[in-house]
Amino acid sequence: MLRSLYSFLRFYLFWLLFFGLTRAVFEVYFYTKLKGANFLDIVKTFIYGVRMDASATAYIAVIPLLIFIVNWFVKGKGINPIWLKIYTWFCVFCISLIAVVDLGIFVEWGAKVNFRAFDTLYNSPAESMSSTASSPIFLHLSIMLFLLVAGVLLSLHVLDHKFVKPRVTTKAKIMLSLLLIAVNFLLLRGTITPSPINQSAGYFSDNQILDLAAQNTEWNLFNNTFENLRPPYNPYNFFETAEARRIVIDAFRTPKDTTVKLLTTDKPNVVIIQLESYTADLIESLGGEKGVSPNFENLVKQGVLFSNIYAVGDRTDKGIIAILSAFPSQAIRTIVIDTAKQRKLPSLLTSFGDAGYKTSYFYGGHADYMNFDTYMVHHGVHDIIDRNTMKPSEVGSTWGAFDDVLFGKHLAYMAKQSTPVFSLVQTSTNHEPFVLPVPRHFKGKDVADQFRSTAWFTDSCLNAYFERARTQSWYKNTLFVLVADHGHRLPKSTAGAYDPAKYHIPMLFYGDVLKPEYRGTKITKLGNQVDIAATLLAQLGLPYNQFKWSKNLLNPYTPAFAFFDWDNGFGFITPDQAVSFDSSGQRRIYTKDKSKDTEANLKKGKAFMQQIYTEYLAY
Repeated sequence: MLRSLYSFLRFYLFWLLFFGLTRAVFEVYFYTKLKGANFLDIVKTFIYGVRMDASATAYIAVIPLLIFIVNWFVKGKGINPIWLKIYTWFCVFCISLIAVVDLGIFVEWGAKVNFRAFDTLYNSPAESMSSTASSPIFLHLSIMLFLLVAGVLLSLHVLDHKFVKPRVTTKAKIMLSLLLIAVNFLLLRGTITPSPINQSAGYFSDNQILDLAAQNTEWNLFNNTFENLRPPYNPYNFFETAEARRIVIDAFRTPKDTTVKLLTTDKPNVVIIQLESYTADLIESLGGEKGVSPNFENLVKQGVLFSNIYAVGDRTDKGIIAILSAFPSQAIRTIVIDTAKQRKLPSLLTSFGDAGYKTSYFYGGHADYMNFDTYMVHHGVHDIIDRNTMKPSEVGSTWGAFDDVLFGKHLAYMAKQSTPVFSLVQTSTNHEPFVLPVPRHFKGKDVADQFRSTAWFTDSCLNAYFERARTQSWYKNTLFVLVADHGHRLPKSTAGAYDPAKYHIPMLFYGDVLKPEYRGTKITKLGNQVDIAATLLAQLGLPYNQFKWSKNLLNPYTPAFAFFDWDNGFGFITPDQAVSFDSSGQRRIYTKDKSKDTEANLKKGKAFMQQIYTEYLAY
């Protein structure tokens, strides 16, 4: 009997050691992000992570434990030890694969691998694979091979693959079996308290990278998957429902409904150009790098630049809904893929369609990506132009047509229209794997220069588009709104998922319909992509009350704030303070000015997250 118990102890020890190895690989891979952490901090990631490791081990142990117990009560020979080797090595392979995928996901999203990654892969496999094409594939495969070989060798030295049947009475078998099950169940739950272990078990530091390193990647993934597949509920219940609603309403309260009129006409064509991944770090006027977007800088000189705009989230599926429906990101969910819910959202497509505009959507890729085409159709779009309407020779990458082709299609379309047009043009070239139809402008081979080159190409396509557009009759009566779908970690790679800097994006009103006295001006009011709806419709004298998450940035009395979220948390920004809150660890992880109060921002951020998700569930 003692040998059998000893065998189980060795089984648990093996998995604790292997999970520790995967954690060490994560920390070595991201060693540059751990600068400032001392040796004791690193040790703590292993200490605080051991409970989650033990819980993950207990899940893995369920099958061997049940097989051992059943076999114990059945007369005859024991089970061939080869089955435990195969089971262990299969688990080692899966965990090694997940650990490597986690490295790539964390680089791009600043979050551990989760259900959304695999859900996106299932719904859009080609695009998802393209998103990871800029990752160091050879390095990742080498890391996976290292983990796989290390896991197999470690199992051969630590595990006892032979299940010996202890000769004891039936009563003793039952008692000992129940004891083993109870111990494993206790390890699985991670606690003897009524509430089982959760992600916060690994949180111990104000440095998020340390907290995430302490997380057991596999436990985190399966827990996140379970949360996404279970019946929907609101995980962000910080206040009583009425209190959360009141805080949000108060945040939007505006003493006077008025607006500064920028336009010379009440019924211009409106073209929104949604710029893929165009972070403020690419725009010199916004404190970004010089020389990446020279043509955008020329547009700024004749346009109205909104210099304090933040994306609601970190993905295109979040950004497009923020722009068209003025609905903030739901963090762990994305409403656009839920057909029953997204069709109930208000939309600029509907507003402009009802006002007599012809509406259109241009995208170089497949319009059915993340259910975008269904959203467009549900909200009455008249025309969808995507790669399915283009010649094969015009489709240059996995993401579809390059931006120059896309802009060319839009110019040809606009030349044929006789009624006012509302159009969304969604670019895609400035996206992983950063493929171009021309030589790269920036010659560096690192991924940051690849990103700069695709951004520069998009900028050059904008210049060519406007040069040709100015020669067409529709141009003089057109307002162009240039805005990014979301920010990006590149080119600086200094802002984490919780840092407001990652969400800072450009927004520019441009065109001959701008009054001369406003051209070249800058609007510094703090806002979000969701504020496009109210700001734009107010300019045209159209109703915008249906967009209740949107505020008019050209109303001097409008409150200034911005909200953003990501998979693990959310942030709230006001002119004098910004805070970010980690939902998993239930703690504040970013403060812009530590000398000032954070409670007001934190309270609003919690109320926003709760109310957004409440409304998402209600749609």
